[in-house]
Amino acid sequence: MNEQLKFLITRLQIINVNMKSGRIVILAGKGDTTNIVYNYLKNYFHIEAVVFEKGISKTNFLKKRIRKLGISKVVGQVLFQLFIVKWLDLNSKKRKKEILEQYQLNTSSPPAEKTIHVDSVNDLNTIEILKKLNPDLIVVNGTRIISADVLNSSPVKFLNTHTGITPKYRNVHGAYWAIVNDDMNNCGVTVHLVDKGIDTGNIIFQKTIQITSEDNFVTYPFLQIGEGISYLKKAIDDIFANQLKLIKGTTESRIWYHPTLVQYIRFRIKKGVK
Repeated sequence: MNEQLKFLITRLQIINVNMKSGRIVILAGKGDTTNIVYNYLKNYFHIEAVVFEKGISKTNFLKKRIRKLGISKVVGQVLFQLFIVKWLDLNSKKRKKEILEQYQLNTSSPPAEKTIHVDSVNDLNTIEILKKLNPDLIVVNGTRIISADVLNSSPVKFLNTHTGITPKYRNVHGAYWAIVNDDMNNCGVTVHLVDKGIDTGNIIFQKTIQITSEDNFVTYPFLQIGEGISYLKKAIDDIFANQLKLIKGTTESRIWYHPTLVQYIRFRIKKGVK
């Protein structure tokens, strides 16, 4: 056997050792965090496919939100998105780049041959796809609440990284609301199993984040995914090794929503929360 062939065999053995066993399917909404999750995990695991859902139309989303929260609050949330979030996005490009470089995060889209598109994560089509792909683990990122039918359609675990410390900061913007509440001990990220509730699944890891004076509403999630992504990998390692351990979450449980324009301005003036 010549030296070149020996070298190639050795390289393949190293790759096989580094690439953990088990096939993963990612159920996701489109966005930077999904791209980050895919690009990070592909370095360690076999990603069978990324199943993207189209998501709820803005009209249907607003109708449901109005029924739940009332029209005045939803109008305030829309104004916050239109004016504050867009303004923060424009002024946070440098800070986002710094965070991506700090945690070596890649926001490139998954290759087309790895992606599958469905109208909703809860479609029968999604169930058929999961049965066909037959993964060993399903990683969830940025989807709507997954129905019991989908969760029960596969015998494997569904795993999610949530941008908040659960169950105290469930739903959205957990870091922002923790800062508003002067609750830095619970300003962070959670890796948990998915159940049919809103971020109520059993907790595997939790990690707090450290914010700077340059951070704000739109950069907190990047800090959270930066801190949480390595814990997501560790949770997958533990699942594949049958060594999964669960931890207790906070005693308080609450669902949080987008701030309204008035809320954001008030908290920024009174508490300096950006």
